[in-house]
Amino acid sequence: MILFDLKTLGELKKGFFIKRQNRFLATAKVDEEIKKIHIADTGRLEEILTPKRELLLLKNAESLKTDYTLVAAKMEEGWVLINTKLHPAIAHIAIKNGVLGFKPEIIKKEVRFLNSRFDYKADNAYVELKGCSLVQNGFCLFPNAPTSRGTKHIKELIEAKKRGYEAYILIMALRRCKCFKPHPERDGEFKKTFYTALNEGVKFKGFFIKIDEELRVVYDGELNLCQS
Repeated sequence: MILFDLKTLGELKKGFFIKRQNRFLATAKVDEEIKKIHIADTGRLEEILTPKRELLLLKNAESLKTDYTLVAAKMEEGWVLINTKLHPAIAHIAIKNGVLGFKPEIIKKEVRFLNSRFDYKADNAYVELKGCSLVQNGFCLFPNAPTSRGTKHIKELIEAKKRGYEAYILIMALRRCKCFKPHPERDGEFKKTFYTALNEGVKFKGFFIKIDEELRVVYDGELNLCQS
């Protein structure tokens, strides 16, 4: 299943990572020149953004302060998507095609509920999407940095469930792994809230994506929850 074609974004170039200056800015070598790179992913990405890592970059408009935007990084398994701004469009197609276990008649984006905006409402179900790029010891782990916002969203999924709606935590795995679990160390509150949500009837769904040779993001199978 094709979920997104990266070639539709614009001019794509390859470069090599040099250094991350802060959460949003890095430098890379492109055509033997040092260029400023915008990073649309605030996670640590320490195992991905390493010196000389090959990058897939989108040429920015001349009016912007950075030269390129990071799209993907070349890992051992191939290109790995590293751009959270693309996640909503990709997951929308996956939901439309039944990744939640059903094919919704109506899908709404950015739907307000109490003090949050959930990523989607699929028929009677509120859905919060999380992209997972961190793999350690064969496990997909989230979050890779503390996320009070993520914890808040899960708490409100619990409330949605109590009020009679269906509720889903949807994990989109950007790399292959054995199964998914909350990171055991980086955010204890998120981990606790995640398992509380499952006990309260919030459902877990997960799926893998990969980038094929034609730079298309494709569905790559179901991601299961670790049982221990």
